[in-house]
Amino acid sequence: MIRIISGSHKGRRLQAPKDLPVRPTTDFAKEGLFNSMSHYMDFEQQTYLDLFAGIGNITFEMASRGCEDITCVDVNFKCCRFIQQTAEQLEFNQVRVIKQDAFDFIRKAKRKWSFIFCDPPYDLQETAQLPGLIFKHELLQPGGLLIIEHEERMKFQDVSHLVETRRYGKVNFSFFR
Repeated sequence: MIRIISGSHKGRRLQAPKDLPVRPTTDFAKEGLFNSMSHYMDFEQQTYLDLFAGIGNITFEMASRGCEDITCVDVNFKCCRFIQQTAEQLEFNQVRVIKQDAFDFIRKAKRKWSFIFCDPPYDLQETAQLPGLIFKHELLQPGGLLIIEHEERMKFQDVSHLVETRRYGKVNFSFFR
């Protein structure tokens, strides 16, 4: 069960199928994240890319807050179907869902976004490569923001473009510009 915490669909609860391979961001962490993000951006003005979208927890929060341009990428067909069906049900017509491996998407993408959020599986070995790949392939617009959700043992302190890391319970978010 996920809950939209703010915006046009504030308080709305969404029930995803139980057999999906996801670890949704907790409400506590999501509230902290969006409070932090409000210092960096006006949600309505963003072009948003959700890599490793899972069940779309952050996507639906962005859509509820007025983001008009949202792209979600996940490799799991059932996750993509859930996001697409839920977006249609909530009339979030700005949500575009792509079933593809996130690393393949990064290498082939032809556009730039002002905000990119990555929530890879915590045990994914390649997580440390994400900032370098995203900046190498120039997926962020000038002044754009990349946030990666990760477990505590993953450290990005030596990675260029790192602005800060915030912790909410067991969830960590690293911010890159």
